[in-house]
Amino acid sequence: MSKWNLIVDVGSCENCQNCVIAVRDEFTGADFPGYAAALPAKSEAPIRILRRARGSAPMVDVTYLPVLCNHCDDPPCRKAAPDAVTKRDDGLVIIDPVKARGRRDIVDACPYGAVVWNEEQQLPQTWIFDAHLLDSGWKQPRLCQVCPTDVFEAVTLDDAAMTARAAKEDLRVLRPELGTKPRLWYRNFDRWQTEFVGGSVAVENNGVIDCAPGVEVALLRNAEPIATTRTDEFGDFRFDGLRADGETLEVEVRHAAGATRRAAQMSDSRFVGEILLHAIREPQP
Repeated sequence: MSKWNLIVDVGSCENCQNCVIAVRDEFTGADFPGYAAALPAKSEAPIRILRRARGSAPMVDVTYLPVLCNHCDDPPCRKAAPDAVTKRDDGLVIIDPVKARGRRDIVDACPYGAVVWNEEQQLPQTWIFDAHLLDSGWKQPRLCQVCPTDVFEAVTLDDAAMTARAAKEDLRVLRPELGTKPRLWYRNFDRWQTEFVGGSVAVENNGVIDCAPGVEVALLRNAEPIATTRTDEFGDFRFDGLRADGETLEVEVRHAAGATRRAAQMSDSRFVGEILLHAIREPQP
């Protein structure tokens, strides 16, 4: 049977907050019996966007991670309140807005922090995948429509097809060790979990310093290369997808005059600085 899944492209999120605004617009002051009670105007939104910065000036990037209900196949919230939380045949999880009243333990049960507390109505609430709209004929939830960078893709696939797609596209779930079987999948998740080491190469020629494009750079572990690249048109290079395990790696810039190395301890992302090369001058006759 086909079930709903949401694919979130971490690499495309720009923190525009359109998804958050769409949820607020849909649910603030609006009751949907059987699906969700109205959100108070000043309540916490059931979608939040986390921020992570990597590197140091001048080589820095920022990654944004939308966090919302995972619609788990084995939802901890349902274990906490089986009388108030429903797992639908199409994969969606619904917290009953009547039966869940007063059940703050449902908020505490979610290991992803995706359930918020409506203090005004004493009610746990989460993103319901716009189930009320889908049931009335909509083809996708609102956040898919409003995102200008196409971060979200809602798909209906059977479990085998979704598992195959996840393997082919390297889609990940949050905290897989929990075994909750989320239906929320992340693309480009390495940007949230891993580090990079980068630098810039310049060349000095007759007192003029300029960018050095196309220079070969190798990443070394124990003096052995594990990756190679070339500097871009600005002389910059970067090796991504590295682990913050405290290991010391080396960057080796290979050029006509030999090789220059810089060490980088991978406790976090590292900019190893500018590496200045000196042009080889032809001997004067």
